[in-house]
Amino acid sequence: MDATIDAIKTGTSTVAITFNGGVVVGADHRATMGHFIANKSVQKLFRISKNVALTTAGLVGHAQSLSRILSAELRLYELKRDQAMTVKGAATLTANILSGRPHYVQLLIMGVDNSGPSIYSIDSAGGSIPDVYCATGSGSPFMYGVLEDQFKTGMSQDEALALAAKSLLASAQRDAASGNGMDLAYITQETGFNLLSDEEVTKFLANL
Repeated sequence: MDATIDAIKTGTSTVAITFNGGVVVGADHRATMGHFIANKSVQKLFRISKNVALTTAGLVGHAQSLSRILSAELRLYELKRDQAMTVKGAATLTANILSGRPHYVQLLIMGVDNSGPSIYSIDSAGGSIPDVYCATGSGSPFMYGVLEDQFKTGMSQDEALALAAKSLLASAQRDAASGNGMDLAYITQETGFNLLSDEEVTKFLANL
């Protein structure tokens, strides 16, 4: 990889977990350049439609550009067809964009549609893999240790939120490129995308 690109590559921790009726998603706030903490409040979790969200790990510029493109494309699809794009459709669209012009990112597309909750991990070259839970970024090895131990099918929304928070806390403890707080959100068919406020996250973490 080009030395300049490698120098501005960002460390990240993002996670998505399916539960009984929806998906929980979380991301940390830290962006790094090598060993330098470049920013402590980077947005890595994006709502791209009512029932679909995106998390990003990698170059911030590429991530922000993709979030804008996907939001616009899903909105245009809905306007033209009078129905929302499925989560699988959003993942396929994203994969096609990346296969045509690779970006230095690793993405999670997650959401809920008529087929239920789903998560897709998408690599920088456009590979798309579905899963019931997934973690990305430099903190993912630490998150997977928690996820593999504590994930179970049929979890409640609060159980999935707690697991996502514990995973992100684990990465913040051990990965120097992760931390500085977290965003947490949940998506259900009935309520759509719901981002917890900073106060709600603080209260939730205090009760873990």
